[in-house]
Amino acid sequence: MSVSNEEMKVLLKSQQGELSAVLMYKALADAVKDPKDREIFLQLAAEEGHHAAVFKKLTGQTLEPKKTLSVVLPLLYKGLGRKRLYPIIAKGEYKAVNTYAPVAERFASVESVKNDEKRHGDMVMALL
Repeated sequence: MSVSNEEMKVLLKSQQGELSAVLMYKALADAVKDPKDREIFLQLAAEEGHHAAVFKKLTGQTLEPKKTLSVVLPLLYKGLGRKRLYPIIAKGEYKAVNTYAPVAERFASVESVKNDEKRHGDMVMALL
């Protein structure tokens, strides 16, 4: 199956985002006080790693995660607190659903990733 340039851009950006989310969730797991929050963030990190692998299979490229979110979000957790930060994180997960929608129509493996992102947003919001 051929991949258009536009689709490849979305797939690469998505792969990058998932890789970065692994580091972000691991860093949050280390920063949070609540053991349940820690457990959920570690679960999300593992699932985001799986998502990155799905995109890698489609792009055929190896990317490095960007560490910005893994540095910034623990600081925001300490500064804003969970009640203000978790909705921001959930919003990012929900936004990914819309980002993945166009490629999910063409690539069945992305459909399950898209659905997971909605669930991830719900899981983060449920921590509140």
